[in-house]
Amino acid sequence: MGAKKIVITGGPGTGKTSIINELLRRNFVCLEEVSRQVTLEAQKQGIAQLFLTEPLLFSDMLLEGRRKQFLKAISSNETLTFLDRGIPDVVAYMDFLGTKYPNRFIEACKSHTYDHVFILAPWQQIYVSDNERYENFDQAVKIHDHLVNTYSHFGYNLHDVPFDPVEKRTDFILNIVENL
Repeated sequence: MGAKKIVITGGPGTGKTSIINELLRRNFVCLEEVSRQVTLEAQKQGIAQLFLTEPLLFSDMLLEGRRKQFLKAISSNETLTFLDRGIPDVVAYMDFLGTKYPNRFIEACKSHTYDHVFILAPWQQIYVSDNERYENFDQAVKIHDHLVNTYSHFGYNLHDVPFDPVEKRTDFILNIVENL
């Protein structure tokens, strides 16, 4: 059966990585976001933003990375595995950009299901752009809406994580996971 697969998602700059780092600090198994690695590899090859120049190639690379994470969670002996984003994130981002994509992305969302999904809303106080995050805050809000719509479309009941310090946000997630 493997571990329960718990997705932490949200638009850019919402605090996902901080929560994943806090979960790691508390000795939980976490699988980190794959898009930063894909972006950094592309930048080493001289492509500033692969997501913008080759969105389908970028999305295929993300889909493959997230499938591998999903399979890793299934084969885990742990009871819980936390993932920084899930497969439906790929579809939500392509919808945000208006990118056409093959049906394999939809099929991947249907065949790789998660046990719980926590979503972090855009939070202007903590939002920061960086080398791999090109979106402004207004775009982050639109991405959030696409994430909500996509996960809801695939039948997920999203848990909204409140605006709080990272420790309290992490406690909120763990309390829900332990009580479900």
